Amino acid sequence: MADDKFLKSLSKLGFPMFEPSEELDVNETLAEVVKSNDTRLWEGFPVLLANAGESYQFSSDLVERLLSTEELQEQYHRLLLLSVAVYDYYHLSFSWLNKLKRDFSSDDKNRVKGWRNALTHNQTPNWVANEFDPERVKGLFELYYEQKAEKNRRRKDRYEEFSLEYALSQVFSPKQKELFRKKLEGDPLNKTEQEYYSRTVKKKVVALANSELHSLARKLLEQ
Repeated sequence: MADDKFLKSLSKLGFPMFEPSEELDVNETLAEVVKSNDTRLWEGFPVLLANAGESYQFSSDLVERLLSTEELQEQYHRLLLLSVAVYDYYHLSFSWLNKLKRDFSSDDKNRVKGWRNALTHNQTPNWVANEFDPERVKGLFELYYEQKAEKNRRRKDRYEEFSLEYALSQVFSPKQKELFRKKLEGDPLNKTEQEYYSRTVKKKVVALANSELHSLARKLLEQ
């Protein structure tokens, strides 16, 4: 069996699926960030929490249980409320967060409102003894969402590419699909290819381009 070093080498050469998988414990990671007493990590907590919330593993109760003192649990609660203030500032909503918000007290809601207002005016909220840079918090979160948007765009592009490839495979044989792409991209066809394209492929292309046929096909799929 290949050892970890070999698998990591395969990953670097373009086979990341062979890289050893060490599943991330999102709850433990969040708890360690709370314990770190590192303001830079705390300023990035809204990003960490947003990513953690996408995992089926995430449990706010479990994060609290991993924190051994009331002081640490309160610190986690403050970071959670800070994150909600950031999400509210950007008008974001998450299903996992909506469940947590149901248990917020009136004091929690007032804190969120006050911190969101502080973010709006680039003011430092009351953050115990630690300095807190609202612009850095927003900058980190905006960078995260820019990267997330780009990732989603690439995923959508891949989906559309696979979807088109599947559709073409339902209509054209492999050879016909090749000629379709060559014609579409303006690549020259030899005499045999041109005759085959005109005799077979073009007829399918004309049929596919018929707007009434397209409308009828859509109607059938909606039934």
